Amino acid sequence: MSVPTNTNTEYATNGTKQIREDLAKQIYNVDPYRTPVLNMAKKARATNTFHEWTVDVIPAQASNAQLDGDDATADQLYSAGRLGNYTQISRKVVQISGTEQAVNTVGKFGSMGYQLLKASKAVKRDMEFGLTNNAAQNAGAAGTARVSAGLPAWITVNTVKQTGGSPAGADPTGVTAAGNSINFGNGSTARTDNSTTSAVTESNLRTLALNVYKNSAETIEYLVCSPANKQNISAFTGPAGTRFNQITDKRFATAIDVYESDFGPIKIVPDIFQARSKDIFAVNPEYVGVAYLRPFATVPLSKTGDSDRKMLIVEYCLEVRNERALGGIFDTTG
Repeated sequence: MSVPTNTNTEYATNGTKQIREDLAKQIYNVDPYRTPVLNMAKKARATNTFHEWTVDVIPAQASNAQLDGDDATADQLYSAGRLGNYTQISRKVVQISGTEQAVNTVGKFGSMGYQLLKASKAVKRDMEFGLTNNAAQNAGAAGTARVSAGLPAWITVNTVKQTGGSPAGADPTGVTAAGNSINFGNGSTARTDNSTTSAVTESNLRTLALNVYKNSAETIEYLVCSPANKQNISAFTGPAGTRFNQITDKRFATAIDVYESDFGPIKIVPDIFQARSKDIFAVNPEYVGVAYLRPFATVPLSKTGDSDRKMLIVEYCLEVRNERALGGIFDTTG
């Protein structure tokens, strides 16, 4: 077979650019933006760049046998302590030329709204990084940005870490915040990482769950970890060293999404935006907050030429309401 003489074909037409392009109107963006710690945390309101809250504890249990007819004297009850964190400013600026907004772009790529939507997701990812970053708080100064201390700088009580190596792992210093002997992390110092790391084990998780329960009577609600550590946890075999899998549905289950501890179920949540993959956080949302001095806002910036600029800005800080209900496994290979 041969093509008849002078037959117009697609090849000839396309070569002279007479066929319209076939371009989908949808923009496919696969960049993930889920931020579990930011989403779990309770929202709070800050009214100053140094946001404070109070913590308290009940004295430890003891024998309470009293003399018949004894004169009552006052018992020592711990006084509430004050903790605080500095608010941090995060922002993204979008600038689009007049021509870019006028031409017929794919989807809504050239629109200010689309770009601001991307910017808001980017800022939330930055916030997730900051909330989980091993950074001490910083009051800032002229030429120095304020920094909100991240979770690793607050957790001093319920920690599982490597003890060998040089330097050896060390918890943040903390401060005596209630009574005369109760220490709380206060975000003033960062964690000291151990020079060696090891894979997370089921023993690590059991120890963490026990410590959180003993110090707060709370069950860990969420265990936030890197994707690699999520897979490591899914390899746990249980105390007996074996796992039972149902095979009636012809599926081989290898994932652990909920770990049934002695003190209640723990949901395992992977976080790809946490600052350090080697940190694992035990989170009870009731005791973690994000305090906003300035909620998310879009601010038009001055027009200096043939373009429009808008700034997406937020000012916030991490609020660790009582670290005794939180915890962490550190120095992992995750």
